[in-house]
Parts: sequence; C-alpha cells; structure tokens
Amino acid sequence: MRLQDFDYDLPSELIAQEPLPKRDSSRLMVLDRKTGDLQHTMFSRFPEFVHRNELLVLNNSRVIPARLYGRRNERAIEFLLVQKSGEHTWRALCRPAKHVRKGDRITFSESLVADVTAELDEGERLLTFNRANLDPELARVGYAPLPPYIKRKKQTEEGRRHDLERYQTVFADKPGSIAAPTAGLHFTRDILDRIEEKGTGITEVTLHIGLATFQPVRADSINTHRMLEETCTISPGTAETINRAVEEKQAITAVGTTTVRTLESSVKNGKVEAGTRSTDLFIQPGFPFQIVNRLLTNFHLPKSTLLMLVASLAGHELIMNAYREAVCRRYRFFSYGDCMLIL
Repeated sequence: MRLQDFDYDLPSELIAQEPLPKRDSSRLMVLDRKTGDLQHTMFSRFPEFVHRNELLVLNNSRVIPARLYGRRNERAIEFLLVQKSGEHTWRALCRPAKHVRKGDRITFSESLVADVTAELDEGERLLTFNRANLDPELARVGYAPLPPYIKRKKQTEEGRRHDLERYQTVFADKPGSIAAPTAGLHFTRDILDRIEEKGTGITEVTLHIGLATFQPVRADSINTHRMLEETCTISPGTAETINRAVEEKQAITAVGTTTVRTLESSVKNGKVEAGTRSTDLFIQPGFPFQIVNRLLTNFHLPKSTLLMLVASLAGHELIMNAYREAVCRRYRFFSYGDCMLIL
C-alpha cells in the first residue's frame, strides 16, 4: 500500500493540548469489525464492553522525565534523553543541534552537568553526565517528554508536575519509556476494579517506548519502511496466562499499539514466549495476527505506523471511515485525546 492511503484531514484544533480533568471522561468510539457499526460513548463505560471470558493486556512501562533544558554558555538547548549507553552516558536528541558540538559542556542545574562526547546522526549527541544515577535530578528538573504536537510555552513548576502526573498511566511500574503508552492514560483505579469485578482477567507486559514512536514513514511504498528497535518483556507468569487464554479461546484485548507489538513479536509456534527481546516489528495491512483480536487505542497521526497497525486489525477502509467520522464528531486526537475500541 502507499503512504498516501493513510492520510486524512485533521483540523489543528482537534489535537488535544491538555488532558481532561478526569482520566475516564474521554470519549470512546466503539467499532465492530464484523458489522462496521460505530457506537459513541464515554470511556467511563468501558467496563461494559469487556466480559468474563476475556483477557485485558496492559503495557506497564513508566515514562521517565526525559526532556531536559540546559545551557551552553548563555544559549538555551533542549535535550531529549533517548537511551542510556553507559554508566554515565546517554544518547540524546538536541535542538538546535547545530549549536551543540563535541567538547561542549551543558549545564542543566547546579548539580547536573554533561559533556558532549560525540556527535551522532539525525541531531543526536552522546552526553557524559557527572553522575551515574540521574533519577533524583530528572525528578527535580526533568520534564515529561511530550510529543512535538503538544505545545508548551515556558512552564511553571506546577505545569511541569501536572504533565509528569498525567502523561503517565496509573499502572505504570517499569521506568524506561520516552513516550506514554497513551491508550492506558484513560484508566483509573476504579475502572480497573470494575473490570476485575466482572471476572475479566488483567495482565501486564512491558515495552519501553523509544524513537520508533516518533519515526516517520518516508517511503511512498510502506512495505519498504523499517522500524527502529524497542525493548519488550513478558514474564513467565504473564506468558502462561496469555497462552491459557488463547487455548480457552478467550478474547485478547490489547490496550495500546505497543502491547500489540509486544505480544505479536513474542509468538513462536503459536505460543507467547516469556523473556526480554528487541523488536522492530512493523505491522501493516495483511499482517497475520496470532494473539490479539481486540484493541483499545487512541486516534493516531496521519501516515503513521500506528495508524497502519490499527488498519491492519480493523481493515483499512473501515478505519479511515471511522477516522473521518471522528473528525466530523469533533473527537480529540493523539496522546491527550479520546480513544477507540475495536471489537
């Protein structure tokens, strides 16, 4: 298929810039793949759409405060920590990259500085920090790594803390992501309790979201696109739970595209294997799903690999029509936006 097949018109005012006051007050579009029917409701009613013979799978990765603002001499530089590559070293995207050179010293706070020890491709730099454990300083001066379509002017400390709280799922447990698994942002503890009270199973996997989330598709023919690798983990207990559910022909509902990629990357001989692995799985129309048959997901960017994944499960025409309907009904799009349940 062509990249243009996944384009759609989206008014900029429909890109959600702030989370709603209550997580579960977002809107929910329910799409039935068999009939093509659409329902429009609220996420607070999500437990009504899950059943006893069903397994809900969450991504429990925790977003780190990976966005830092530093100074080289008097010039302000923005950094996004991408990957830890040594005891004191991190790969980081920076902007404006042209002002950051090997040998520069960047000051982030009185107690956190870094030397630029290498210039990498695509605006990346290798930073060597003055400490091995950045967690205390990131908690103090780091910002939520919001995607570029969410605009923030100079934030107050209250605003910084607000985004750190809301750009995080309530079940986040394993630090390592530089973007949120956004389908999970709608859940509250009460919603999870109501789901469990129905007898629906809930289990968790981990995929640490990296640059693959931001990576644009540049090729006109999408099957030539190659994904960047991300790390995912499935525990032995979770693998056993999922495989038992598959054997019992329970519905497997993935919360988010990262959960889908984790599960479908981990299948061998029809069973999910436990362990930690790197995945560069690119799911596009025609993909043979082996585990997932239902999906909760946000509304994704035009021409993105995430939209291609969703179209792979629901069908291209059905999804593009649903997106046009979402625009007409003024749904809120992207990370802080509304969501869709594909049945």
